Amino acid sequence: MENWDEIRTAYQVARLGTVSGAAEVLGVHHATVIRHIDALEKRLGVKLFQRHARGYTPTESGRDLLAVAQTTEEQFAHLVSRIKGQGETVSGELVVTSISGIGDLLTPVMVGFQDKFPDVRVRFLTDMRVFRLDYGEAHIAIRAGNGPEEPDNVVQPLTRMKAALYASRAYVDRYGRPASEAEFAGHRFVCTDAEVTRAPFHRWLRATVQPDQIAYAATEATALEQAVRHGAGIGFMMSFRASEDPDLIEILPARAEWESQLRIVTHVDLHRTRKVQAFLAHLKDAAKDWKSCA
Repeated sequence: MENWDEIRTAYQVARLGTVSGAAEVLGVHHATVIRHIDALEKRLGVKLFQRHARGYTPTESGRDLLAVAQTTEEQFAHLVSRIKGQGETVSGELVVTSISGIGDLLTPVMVGFQDKFPDVRVRFLTDMRVFRLDYGEAHIAIRAGNGPEEPDNVVQPLTRMKAALYASRAYVDRYGRPASEAEFAGHRFVCTDAEVTRAPFHRWLRATVQPDQIAYAATEATALEQAVRHGAGIGFMMSFRASEDPDLIEILPARAEWESQLRIVTHVDLHRTRKVQAFLAHLKDAAKDWKSCA
């Protein structure tokens, strides 16, 4: 293919579904969009779109081509992110990814960073998948555990998070309060839905109670916390967060084996850039005040 502009145009038409939408995003006249689509279809000898009153829908051939176009577009975006991160000014986009459930800790840190550097635009991403730093998907990742990392990643410890077992007062009033693991029989528990998890406390709980005792399971940390607060069962919560809720009763106190190690992960290509170093210094300084976490 000699004209990538045509493929890029087709990708935007498929993504947005209309010629006018693609023209606006690309900053060209709608006639240019139509000309690109017609030329591309003529060159390939196939129809890439079904035209209808509401817009354009990609055909099977169109979907095949556009899957490649989307991957290419994403790779260029990641490359641009990495190149921008190599500048010597603390400005532009800063992409931070973390495990779910610690947004209440990290959001004030990132907003405080913007107070210092107002030209920074923050994107805070959480997801079940691990973001690829080598692809430029994020500048900084906050991860849990001591799992393996890519050889080009720089890993630094951030803090350790204490976890304990809690239940709501409503649950204890209804089912009682077990004094130890020996009294877990007959009780209901809240646990992650993932059978394979990095969280040491969830691994311990799954190994300790019977599968049918897990009355409520979820993949989102916030959902698990809310289930405990609403009396669905006994479950783990971060000690610093549970201590602020007078309606929660500690069932078993924090143990060292349940602690989660939070790590800062950066890619070697961006680690020494001014923007990343400025945020790392700000984050580490803020973490000193997380005394109740450790």
